[in-house]
Amino acid sequence: MKKRLLFLLGLITIISVSCKQSNVFQLTDLHIHLKGGFTIDDAIAKSAKDNIHYGIAVNCGLGFPMHSDSQIDSFLLVMKKYPQFYVGMQAEGREWVNLFSKDSVKKFDYVFSDAMTFTDEKGRRNRIWIPAETWIDNEEQFMEYYVNTIVKIFNNEPINIYVNPTYLPEPMVGRYKEFWTADRMNRVIEAAKKNNIAIEINNRYSIPSADFIMKAKAAGIKFTVGTNNKDANFSAADYAKEMIKKCNLSEKDFWLPVTKNGVPQ
Repeated sequence: MKKRLLFLLGLITIISVSCKQSNVFQLTDLHIHLKGGFTIDDAIAKSAKDNIHYGIAVNCGLGFPMHSDSQIDSFLLVMKKYPQFYVGMQAEGREWVNLFSKDSVKKFDYVFSDAMTFTDEKGRRNRIWIPAETWIDNEEQFMEYYVNTIVKIFNNEPINIYVNPTYLPEPMVGRYKEFWTADRMNRVIEAAKKNNIAIEINNRYSIPSADFIMKAKAAGIKFTVGTNNKDANFSAADYAKEMIKKCNLSEKDFWLPVTKNGVPQ
């Protein structure tokens, strides 16, 4: 009897520790695109297979297919047929605030942007995921301008989430710790806290780092899960799951929008 009791107590302990370590809760990936052959039917199937709720986001801005209020209305009309998904606006470039009316922007469940498109001090338009359109005269000066741009976005653009966070252009990407110093992390985190902006844990680029996430968590920042897929080949939020476990994140650490389109299931 005593041995059986000890066995049961041990089993309960193992189950309890396992549940605590796995941080099990429903995940929602708010950065899913219908592109590269990945269709709405594919999204329905993959969401169910991976047991991850989705937010379907559309790219809106200068040089993108969606660049006017009327196009937004057309897209949202189609998405009303799929109330299982959140619907998000990816605001592209810094001029997006002048392309769309406030009323149209408010029709989305949430709005997010990154700092990967900006015009530098010499008037050059940078799109830092494209090497040919990235201007780096001096790496440290580039980083300072980049961080200042992020803070400016937080202070001036009506977004809910900062996505692709701490992204670095190709010549710098292998030296993350060198460029994302504690001071630069803190400046971004302080601006996000001040403006009540959530920070994405991005699966495609495996960013931000655990150090950044722990700093943001300590500051009371909320997080989101996001992939930014380019086609149908993407994981079941593997990096986010890794960071949830490593940084001991719980459901209360994550932000979700209030849907205007239905009830995601």
